[in-house]
Amino acid sequence: MNKIKTILLILCIVLTSCRTEKKEEKQIVEKELTLLEKVANASGHNNWNKVKELQFTFNVDRDTSHFERTWVWQPKANMVTMISKNDTLTYNRTKVDSISDKANRSFINDKYWFLAPFNLVWDKGSFTEAYSENEIAPISQKPMHKLTIVYGSEGGYTPGDAYDFYFGDDYLVKEWAFRRGNKPEPSLVSTWEDYIEKGGLKMAKMHTNNDGFKLYFTNIEVKTE
Repeated sequence: MNKIKTILLILCIVLTSCRTEKKEEKQIVEKELTLLEKVANASGHNNWNKVKELQFTFNVDRDTSHFERTWVWQPKANMVTMISKNDTLTYNRTKVDSISDKANRSFINDKYWFLAPFNLVWDKGSFTEAYSENEIAPISQKPMHKLTIVYGSEGGYTPGDAYDFYFGDDYLVKEWAFRRGNKPEPSLVSTWEDYIEKGGLKMAKMHTNNDGFKLYFTNIEVKTE
């Protein structure tokens, strides 16, 4: 009996040790997240691998005019469907040709507005980054964390452009600035607000500024596996 008790005690110690080690390993992994990953995960990038289909309508209002186009994206299959007022086009992003190239440029633009925090992970290696604290956000004039990324001068549709992300302690983006060609003055600033959560993703539905700019998203649907 003593031998059995000893064996059981050893097994209990081993199992407890394994659980402790796994817990410690998990904590180490969490601590090793980069700033880019923290900002991306605040918007749900850690759930992206579950997304089977994403749908959204990109809207821009200027004065009395309204523009919109809808996208249905199946990321695992690399299939994209663009639905506009005058046309519907479905194409595979791995086989972009002269017909789908214009649509793909629009898709990259609209998707970037919709999921820009995710691109901090997706585009890693194609930009340089800089981080600072207590920077005054351009619209609210409140102090926030600031992450600046500058894309390389070659490749892509807009080489050399810069983006300033302003966020709070929760790493959720509140405002941003786009600087074409990495110029000192912003080409455009806007809010990131009216967040919605679907399928584990957090998406800002509204982007506005003090100049009357209004870009927003409707018809948001997320299908997961």
